[in-house]
Amino acid sequence: AARGLPGRRIARQAVRRCLPGLLPNMGLFVVGLTGGAVAVEQIFDIPGLGRTTLQAALAQDLPVLQAGTLALLLLAAVAAGLCHLAARLLVGPALRADALPSLHRPSTSTARRTPPLVYGALLLGVVVLGLPRDPLALDTALRLQHPTWAHPFGTDALGRDLLARVAHGAVDTLLLALAISAVALGTGVLLGLLPRLSGPLVDTVNALPPVLAALLVTAVAGNGSATPALAVAALAWTPLAAHTSALLHQERATLHVTATRGLGAGRWHLLRHALLPAVLPPVTRHALLRLPGVALALASLGFLGLGAQPPSPEWGLLLAENQPYAERAPWAVLAPAAVLAVLGALAVTAAGSMQGANARRELAAR
Repeated sequence: AARGLPGRRIARQAVRRCLPGLLPNMGLFVVGLTGGAVAVEQIFDIPGLGRTTLQAALAQDLPVLQAGTLALLLLAAVAAGLCHLAARLLVGPALRADALPSLHRPSTSTARRTPPLVYGALLLGVVVLGLPRDPLALDTALRLQHPTWAHPFGTDALGRDLLARVAHGAVDTLLLALAISAVALGTGVLLGLLPRLSGPLVDTVNALPPVLAALLVTAVAGNGSATPALAVAALAWTPLAAHTSALLHQERATLHVTATRGLGAGRWHLLRHALLPAVLPPVTRHALLRLPGVALALASLGFLGLGAQPPSPEWGLLLAENQPYAERAPWAVLAPAAVLAVLGALAVTAAGSMQGANARRELAAR
């Protein structure tokens, strides 16, 4: 900017520098969207690939199930290959010359901590107000009652208090999502530091959407509350491992790492003092951003009947139970959906605040 370069050119180069670290996740998004379409296809009776494969698995139609899984594998392989090729075209010469500028320089941040505190307070308020209530108490005289002071979220088709069911379901869903995210972060970072081992494994595991993984777990361990957790945990580490490998690959080629290596630093010193400090903060923020996705994946599997069974107040099961009454009593569906939205907003704003805090610590260290 000081040399008088136009802002458009600076923005173009900045985007070009950031894209290679994001491209490996594009392949994950392609298959993830395909798997996520299963719920939409199931609700609206659309004969898509995901719904066809799901019905084949439920009906134990092995030829159709194998064909659908093979199509997803091929889709994942093509998407991953194109993303890796695009990343090499963008930064290939700089990578080979070990002359890549670092992305992780100290910078000022204007991130505010107020939004995550507000969203966290809303979520905590729902849990605190709803936990003392009985989520299983039936009152058919109050079925599908609109929100009132006595029932702030209204009631469901059996007259059960929705605030109580959402709050009790939040404890199970949130704790489970946090545990899965923590395990996924640790596994993703460890495997991401070994790209030759994790690369083919990520591409293979990524080809299975959570629905198919849940079906496989159901076939082996049976249906139950642990089925969604095992299925999501088996897949949640893949985007974090891909992100870690991409950042590690680029950070190894930066000038300051090359200079440190030239001064005689060993692999452990480089890993501890140069590579991990550059890789861990963005991957941790990525894991935090994926927390709502993990909770939503658990809810989706419960919605499809592959998780907790009635009368459990699990969020996905709440959505599935109240979907037939969405037009007559929209609050029955909006209540758990709104809490999921608040969880997503909390994760996004908390990740932004974490980035600002990291920048301030780096400035203080300099």
